[in-house]
Amino acid sequence: MSDPVIAQKSPIPVEVEAGKDYWWCSCGQSKNQPFCDGSHKGTSFTPMKWTADATGRRFFCACKHSKHQPLCDGAHKDL
Repeated sequence: MSDPVIAQKSPIPVEVEAGKDYWWCSCGQSKNQPFCDGSHKGTSFTPMKWTADATGRRFFCACKHSKHQPLCDGAHKDL
């Protein structure tokens, strides 16, 4: 698998806590989107660690094509 699976063509809003680590799914196969559940094993993909800088809502990329991973940059609109 060289290209990630597009989990969905819209961002996933998540309430995050300042200082907490989150592991974003980069392969698109996780059943726990937008976060990793280990489904990438056996592929060239690895989850991305992201630490929240502030408490609040963040929009995580689910199309896996954002240039600002793990957060959405609107790339899903061009897919």
